[in-house]
Amino acid sequence: MSEKLSDWVGRWREVEDQMTAPAARRLAAMLDRAPPPLAIGAAVPPHWLAILFDDAQPQSQLGPDGHPAKGDFLPPVDLPRRMLAGRRTTYGISLCIGDAVVRRSEITAITPKQGRSGRLVFVTVRHTVTGPAGMVAVEEQDIAYREAATATPDAVPPADPLPEAAWREPFKPDPVLLFRYSALTFNGHRIHYDADYARDEEGYPGLVVNGGLTTMMLLEAALRHADPDAAIRATDTRTLRPLTAGRPAFLAGTAPDEEGRQLLWAEDEAGRMALRIQARIA
Repeated sequence: MSEKLSDWVGRWREVEDQMTAPAARRLAAMLDRAPPPLAIGAAVPPHWLAILFDDAQPQSQLGPDGHPAKGDFLPPVDLPRRMLAGRRTTYGISLCIGDAVVRRSEITAITPKQGRSGRLVFVTVRHTVTGPAGMVAVEEQDIAYREAATATPDAVPPADPLPEAAWREPFKPDPVLLFRYSALTFNGHRIHYDADYARDEEGYPGLVVNGGLTTMMLLEAALRHADPDAAIRATDTRTLRPLTAGRPAFLAGTAPDEEGRQLLWAEDEAGRMALRIQARIA
């Protein structure tokens, strides 16, 4: 790793946001669930925190992929493709309608690697979210930077054996669902709404399902199969391969142990695990 890139480790910034009733109402509509109580002080599910803290940079400061240009907070990694490879989240106090929250983000590591598809750089960012009553969540994110897509697509690996599922639900994300999630999170990454760009510039077969959207839908499905009073306490999420909009997929999970620990996953149309979450729901 060059000295210039390593200098970015330790950089931090703070962003303020608020959990509002309109945001909660729109997310509930996207999830096809009844909205929670929307009065000031009413608690919302902890994982709904994911729709806050959009990186709303000026239009003139966006890169060709629709993301904010590198070199502001994130380091200027000289690789064109970017994705969220994994995240580890622990939830604290309840997040409530009307809460003003602050997220402090710090770059904790920058790790270059060599993968099957070429050179990779992983940037780890720790986010600490606090509200009026204390810590709401702590999350570490691993952001992966990859080389440009090759003319020849990677060979499709065979499906690995999957765990025994206690429940399994169909999941078929369409372009409208992708658009609504991108709108909620103010995510401008073009692979989620510009099919020509996704195919021609980044080498995907079609629109890529947001990893955050798959995570949200998988956690919502797990809650439907949990005790009514259960809440998500911690998650360890890893993106294994992208899902493509319009193609059939499945959400599944194992039975929880006595402490609520369980494995959740999303399968692609070939029966391969695309996203995996080690969760504790209790």
